[in-house]
Amino acid sequence: MIPATSFNGRNVALFGLGGSGRATAASLVAGGAVVSAWDDNAEAVTAARDSGIPVGDLNTADWSAFDALILAPGVPLTHPVPHWTVAKAEQAGVEIIGDIEIFSRERKRSVPMSPFVAITGTNGKSTTTALIGHLLKSASRDTQIGGNIGTPVLMLDPPRVGRYHVIEVSSFQLDLAPGIAPSIGVLLNVTPDHLDRHGTLDLYAAIKERLVAASRIAVVAVDDGITQAVADRLDQSGRRVVRVSTRRTLADGVYVANGTVFEADNGASTEIARLGGVASLRGDHNAQNAAVAVAVARKLGLSDDEIRQGLATFRGLRHRMEQVGQRGRVIFVNDSKATNADAAAKALASFHRIYWIAGGRAKEGGIESLSGYFPRIAKAYLIGEAADDFAGTLGSTVPFEVSGTLGEAIASAARDAALDGAPEAVVLLSPACASYDQFPNFERRGDAFRSAALALDGVRNREEAA
Repeated sequence: MIPATSFNGRNVALFGLGGSGRATAASLVAGGAVVSAWDDNAEAVTAARDSGIPVGDLNTADWSAFDALILAPGVPLTHPVPHWTVAKAEQAGVEIIGDIEIFSRERKRSVPMSPFVAITGTNGKSTTTALIGHLLKSASRDTQIGGNIGTPVLMLDPPRVGRYHVIEVSSFQLDLAPGIAPSIGVLLNVTPDHLDRHGTLDLYAAIKERLVAASRIAVVAVDDGITQAVADRLDQSGRRVVRVSTRRTLADGVYVANGTVFEADNGASTEIARLGGVASLRGDHNAQNAAVAVAVARKLGLSDDEIRQGLATFRGLRHRMEQVGQRGRVIFVNDSKATNADAAAKALASFHRIYWIAGGRAKEGGIESLSGYFPRIAKAYLIGEAADDFAGTLGSTVPFEVSGTLGEAIASAARDAALDGAPEAVVLLSPACASYDQFPNFERRGDAFRSAALALDGVRNREEAA
């Protein structure tokens, strides 16, 4: 744990008692703060009280007595309307921050030059965070990995000389971290997302840009118009920028060509690593993740051999194009994290003969944007609330069946894939939907896919197949 000593003796209101909220409360208490924690969910308040977290009803509190409101990232700060605690804090002139800001202040207070890598972007940030952390760990560096990827940042070991913090940061967390100042800030991409929480794409992009603008070194993937403009603005302001591309050769920066990562300096290119054969890094999107990780690793001083070894041993993340099993030429891929069409497109672009399991609770836009990948789909197996809508989109273009449940879809897809004569057939769960109609979260959905796949006769798990 990282005790929040910068709040020692100060009165702090905390709202949101989910996992990160409870971790933040524990950090504040350990640092000597006087905490009043609350949540709109009475069960969450009771659970926090039972675990020793000081609770207090913020509805009736004297807000003039608070020095700060610590807000959980899932609580609306501005859109669609500010949460009632935000309104009370603003009326009382109380600053509103989150756990990433507390981490940033603790680092600045104790070891400001300790290596801190912060990664943001619309898609790919979890894989990139995990990969950077893996490269460092495989090179025997003392590494802490957390933030939006899983472990709350304040539950990690504290900053110190020689210890690397690799932190995934969401736009919600950035909104609450005005003082963030990483050693290296990473911006992967910006596409429309979370606009219900940020209002407009311009505001959403500006929040992402603030991370790299505050970094000593900015690593920016420049394969979309928004990030290209961000890199140009940073250059013009005199910031240190490392550009990354998977679509074109760069004169300076890191780029991918024909599955190989190159580093360019003043027009001269050096081969760093080859991505072919690394199953966890299939697809153009993972090429971008890998190239960005290489760029960061180079700036952190890793050798080419350390980078190559780390890439070769990276297993990938659970629920993100995770190969869970294999039966003959058929592989089973769990991409349950693909909860929208844009995310599902990454997996559909990575395979050529797909038995696609899709559906759940649909998001705006459906799967119309995926029509360019339909020729890759041998058959679709539709589940959940979105099944009828998806069937209408697929129409006569893609053979499909409405399976209803995930278990039925897996059985049908595995049966059909086994009859396919292609060199590689893929049973792919990439739902392009939220999980909430049948599962509480994408993790539970992905675990169900893995269990059902491995229960099929003749399927070996990933480790055995390797």
